[in-house]
Amino acid sequence: MTATTRPLDGVRILDFSRVLAGPLSTALLADLGAEVIKVEPPTGDDYRHIGPMREGMSSLFTALNRNKKSLVLDLKHPDAAQTIAALAATADVVVENFRPGVAERLGVGPEALRRVNPGLVYVSVSGFGQTGPLAHLPAYDIIVQAMSGLMESTGEPGGAPTMVGEAVSDVIAGLFASWATLAALLQQRRTGEGQHVDVAMFDATLAFLVTGVGRYLFTGQSPRRSGNRHAFSAPFGVYRAQDGHFALAVLNHKLFAALAQLIGQPGFATDARFASDELRHANEPVLAAAIEAWAGQRPVAEVVAALEAAGVPGGPLWTTAQALESEQGRARGLLCAVHDPRLPGLRVPTQPVKFGGAAPNLAEPAPALGEHTDELMAALLHCGGERLAALREAGLFGPAHASVPSH
Repeated sequence: MTATTRPLDGVRILDFSRVLAGPLSTALLADLGAEVIKVEPPTGDDYRHIGPMREGMSSLFTALNRNKKSLVLDLKHPDAAQTIAALAATADVVVENFRPGVAERLGVGPEALRRVNPGLVYVSVSGFGQTGPLAHLPAYDIIVQAMSGLMESTGEPGGAPTMVGEAVSDVIAGLFASWATLAALLQQRRTGEGQHVDVAMFDATLAFLVTGVGRYLFTGQSPRRSGNRHAFSAPFGVYRAQDGHFALAVLNHKLFAALAQLIGQPGFATDARFASDELRHANEPVLAAAIEAWAGQRPVAEVVAALEAAGVPGGPLWTTAQALESEQGRARGLLCAVHDPRLPGLRVPTQPVKFGGAAPNLAEPAPALGEHTDELMAALLHCGGERLAALREAGLFGPAHASVPSH
């Protein structure tokens, strides 16, 4: 690999997914050089019309569909399945997040497409997977948070269950889908055979609940809501300072002794009440009172600086804006500048892993609806102008579709 190549150069993905989990998975792969062809209905991905808007464009769609090409097809058209099969013959991966059974009814399910391309990796992302008694149910993030136990374990002790303030089940499923795509591609390169990959938001969220599942497996008990405190360890949570809050993470006795010295309670290090992590957790209210008595006399910046000097992990509570615009966020390149005449000064998220020796992440804007339809039909299916005109007249691209010139 040289500085002019990316890890996924040469990989072609047909992406039928919409909204969040599927598009996130393919965006992460597109960042690394994969050619992602987003196949949209004539009305477009729902996310084109959802979320904060700027110049008539959705922030959610723009972020999740960076570096992709848009091809519009009416999948209910009689010629759509044949067209998709021809496109799949040129692809390495297909990603879809239809309800289970819908792709098959449209003639673009895994068996149909793998008949024309046995090496195809076909990735299905759904709420509850392709099997099981709940497979037929629709699912959005909040439904999976509720049914996985995540919401029940989030919130203040004695309070109501609380939704996590991000579409975390969608994001987790998207991450697992991108990981699974790469694993299946690696096997395909080794064996020559593709496969059907089944990713469920429900499964992925439960796999993400490491501490909660661990507690259940060892004790038979589900997690209890612990607010801004760790479920098992102490002192490990969010505490109050003079002008705000800070996070603190103490996971062993050496760190605890350093903290005890810092807050003016050196005797805590040899106090039998705090001799183990389990005992510290049981006696956390005593520790919290001592920590906040010390921190309450100091601003957050001073508290964090003192913790750093003592070698104790701690940090301020930043907003998303503060995190992204921090020196650390800028140094790590968490946002990518994208040239888009429609949105001057545009920055979008990009996959966060650094690959030594690879070219920087791809930085192309999200496509206009159907922007690449003519280009892709000509390049991949060798459709000339007359053939394209005939297909358009026949309604394959939808009744309202018009070719959109590239920027």
